[in-house]
Amino acid sequence: MKNIIQPGHPLIKTLVTRLRNLETDSYTFRKTLSELARLLLYEALKDEKTEEINIKLWSGSGNFPYIKGERYVFIPVLRAGLPMLDGVLEAVPEASAGFLAIKRDEKTLKSTVYYDRVPPLKGKTAFILDPMVATGGSLDHAISVVKGKKPDRIFTLNVIGAPDGVRRVCENHPDITMVIAQVDEKLDNNGYILPGLGDAGDRAFNT
Repeated sequence: MKNIIQPGHPLIKTLVTRLRNLETDSYTFRKTLSELARLLLYEALKDEKTEEINIKLWSGSGNFPYIKGERYVFIPVLRAGLPMLDGVLEAVPEASAGFLAIKRDEKTLKSTVYYDRVPPLKGKTAFILDPMVATGGSLDHAISVVKGKKPDRIFTLNVIGAPDGVRRVCENHPDITMVIAQVDEKLDNNGYILPGLGDAGDRAFNT
């Protein structure tokens, strides 16, 4: 699959291991998700074009390279994607944010959108923030919703996925780029990732 980026950085692997550890408290879990999102964003934008802007210096003024953050929209999938938003907005504070809430039926594993507050995306680059890609149904649905708003490009930033879910998303949406920290072994009979890290939303918010 050509549209997937999986960084092999040791720090990213270390942070994922911290998330897996059941002794990691909810505050540290959220902060780790935030930091991972920022590192995944760095990877997504490593070939991004910059433009010259003129800034004031202690010695006068000058032109220097700059990423135009106004063209980015970060879209966390609630709840679990919400801690990731802090990390990416700290890196690109000029960007805007939208929000999607998607519920997965635990029996059928089908996904439905019940909250959509995504701003207009025409001329923008959209980043969908969703830590877990299990069956891929929720992320697949989120991408379809975002595509309907006509952005120029779509990236997804994900922490852990199962092979089948990652394959489903990448094959159904070959025009997007998935940046994911780790692809795990498989899904269990209930559609949970193994070895995984548990329910990211529950662990992030102590529920």
